[in-house]
Parts: sequence; C-alpha cells; structure tokens
Amino acid sequence: MEVEILSKKDLGGGKFVKLEEICYRDAFGVCRTWEKCARVNSRGAVIIIPEIVPDGVYLMVRQYRVPAEKYVIEFPAGLVDDGESAEATALRELYEETGYEGKITQVFPAGFSSPGMSGEEATIVKVEIDGDKYRGKKVENHQEASENIEVIHVKKSEFQKFVYDRIQAGDGVDNKLFMLMI
Repeated sequence: MEVEILSKKDLGGGKFVKLEEICYRDAFGVCRTWEKCARVNSRGAVIIIPEIVPDGVYLMVRQYRVPAEKYVIEFPAGLVDDGESAEATALRELYEETGYEGKITQVFPAGFSSPGMSGEEATIVKVEIDGDKYRGKKVENHQEASENIEVIHVKKSEFQKFVYDRIQAGDGVDNKLFMLMI
C-alpha cells in the first residue's frame, strides 16, 4: 500500500517558517499525524562547498544561529529566490557571505537535511575559487545588516582538527561538515 497524504493544517507560523500538521495513511493503512516545519516564501536552499585552488583551502563561515542558540561553523548557504536557479543562488550567496567569486564545478541533486522535521530541499554546489586572483588582497564579505558572518579559511589537511577544535571551543557544527571526514 502506498502512503497517502489525507490533509494538511497550518498550526501557526511567522515571517520565515510555519508549522503544519499532516494527516496521512501509512504503508500499513493506519491513519497518523505528523508535524512539519516549513519555510515561508522559499523554493529551497543551497549549500556551497567553496575551495580555494591551488591552495587546498575550504572557506567556512561562523555565525550565530538563533535556533541552535550558539555560533555554528558551516559552509556558506542561502535560500533560493523566486526566479533564481540553485547555481545563481550559490554564486550570489558565496559573494555575499565571503566576498569571493568562483566557478561552479559540481551541482548535486536537491536532497533533504532533516526530513523528519522539514520538507526543505537543499542543493549542494561545489565552487572552485582561483586563489591567485585573491592572493595578497583583503577580501570583505557583503552580508546583510542582520548577519554577523565570520569567514574562516581552513586547509583541507587541517579540516578535521579544525572542526574538533571548534567543538571544544563551544561552537556548534553543521553535520554536513562531518561528511568531508568520511
């Protein structure tokens, strides 16, 4: 038997997210309910994995994430605007959050980060940054007024140590970073 969505009901929400109750019939024919967090006015998100070449350096960001109630180390990311592709979003967000420009080397199909809580789809986009273009230059990000983003350069060879050091220092870490350690 296929899973069937029977109804959806808004339980509340705000400017950026809403909470929905979904009633569904599961694969065993049992009617159940589930709560889902959903974005308002967004077509999805991008997660950017930027690497400065030939230096072998990842660009990371550190910012306070209110839902996590702490600073979190993560890759640059952002929401896809109406009429914008994931690729265009990735390049825009990379520039806004880090000040760097690059070329896209790989785009993965959209997937889910936390499918037990949210239906938000995110596309991972790998971007290569020409290190020679920026060598010796001070690069500043172009963040929104509400953001306080710190840009961090991490050598690939020191990535795992960096992540564990940041955890020891009290920062949160986006789980996607651990995927680079496998």
